[in-house]
Amino acid sequence: MNILVLLIPVALLLGLIGLGAFFWALRSGQFDDLDGAAHRILMDDEEPKE
Repeated sequence: MNILVLLIPVALLLGLIGLGAFFWALRSGQFDDLDGAAHRILMDDEEPKE
């Protein structure tokens, strides 16, 4: 039971770090263009060789 005194704060700290990372990614625009990468992989950037 004494291990719970250590594990509960560690779990809460890791949860807060994860939540902070999510809000940082949200604020920095990581989730703005969800379809862009999916469409970009289908586009051919190179000019066809003649």
